[in-house]
Amino acid sequence: MNPPGPHRAGPHCDHLAVSVKIARVPLAATLAAVVGAVALLAGPVPLRSPANARVVWMPGTPPAPPGTGTPPPPAATPGTPAPATTGSPATRNGTSAAVPGATPPGTRPSVVDHGPRTGNKVALTFDADMTDAMRYQLRSGAVRSYANLKIIELLERERVPATFFLTGKWVEQYPTVTRRLATNPRFELANHTYGHLAFTPDCYGLPRIPEREMTADVARTFDVVSAYGGRQTRYFRFPGLCHDRTALTALAPLGLTVVDGDVISGDPFATSWRPIVRAVLAGVRPGSVIVLHVTEANAAMTDEALPHILAGLAERGLTPAPLSEVLGPTGR
Repeated sequence: MNPPGPHRAGPHCDHLAVSVKIARVPLAATLAAVVGAVALLAGPVPLRSPANARVVWMPGTPPAPPGTGTPPPPAATPGTPAPATTGSPATRNGTSAAVPGATPPGTRPSVVDHGPRTGNKVALTFDADMTDAMRYQLRSGAVRSYANLKIIELLERERVPATFFLTGKWVEQYPTVTRRLATNPRFELANHTYGHLAFTPDCYGLPRIPEREMTADVARTFDVVSAYGGRQTRYFRFPGLCHDRTALTALAPLGLTVVDGDVISGDPFATSWRPIVRAVLAGVRPGSVIVLHVTEANAAMTDEALPHILAGLAERGLTPAPLSEVLGPTGR
């Protein structure tokens, strides 16, 4: 609702005011005004900004330096992420170059399982789940952590690239860890919904998100994740890898690529690291997308399995790479 505008006098009052003012203008003032107008028309035309230039003034933004035409960017607060923008496809370095996984908005997204079966690259991907029930477990003290720092430390120490599919609630629970992931140039960040709700019926017992909220949920997560910068992508993974035509159609406006994976580790709730390693090494091939989890309490054996997985990949001549490199310009 717009605020009421200033009170205006009626038309008859405006006409009367103009008539009085014109009657009182001296002849000399009139001649001076004419001379000034002629001089203005004869003078040099002021410089204009390019037609495509866009200046956006934000409240609290300092004035532009003389001669620049645009205000300087506001100073960032140390240790805080940049403000979120929108759930629309992101750009790289402020240009129109689409980030990995971006597709034309309005197109029903394709579903990718793996990259080309050539070369020697594979993608290690880690899901960071967070539901309301998991948050309650943390608050109640029943669970210590859903962020497995041992996995991150190993990847950092061994300089191993990886891609993290983050839920918005996990990011909000672990902003410092998220910032750590974002500042590592070997790590890519992707979208795993806001609260890990199911997008289809009967998806491993997960509560289901209403269809009308699907688009906004994923868009919100892109905003939450993109605020941290780093290697952003437009890759998205459904909870439980559960999706159908309705869910895919709901995400069409967001311009993304759905990534499932062809090597399912089975690490959630595993009680030993050996089955995880066997599942990965038995199914891995060039171009594979390996699905693992970084949620410590729900995947407690992943950090123990990871060194054996890395050793097994090396024995097979396979090298971990960012998901964008494994899938290439167009995923299969």
